Amino acid sequence: MTPHEIARTRLAPHCWELHLRLDPALFWFKGHFAVQPLLPGVAQLDWVMHYARELLVPEARFHKIINVKFQAPLLPENEVCLTLDWQPERHTLSFSYQRLCGEQRLPASSGKIRLCQ
Repeated sequence: MTPHEIARTRLAPHCWELHLRLDPALFWFKGHFAVQPLLPGVAQLDWVMHYARELLVPEARFHKIINVKFQAPLLPENEVCLTLDWQPERHTLSFSYQRLCGEQRLPASSGKIRLCQ
């Protein structure tokens, strides 16, 4: 249920950037919505936690959402950049999704999640 990963880059010891392509066949697009499928926020958060556990905090468990903002829909075939920034002293994971449109990066969603270990 994860997107097609094109590339991953470690930007700093606790910061990663993932270049993803949203395959129209992903489970998340089915039934959300008939006329124009879009990636639900719950899917975006699921992927944040998936990659956080894989790349930054293997034993982490979700505690609570500190804040989240959905600014623009993510659609099938979109290429996106997911940035994860783990702040261990605060037990806080910041994330952002940006739509890649040529050379431009357009904000799609962002937020902070408190994790417990």
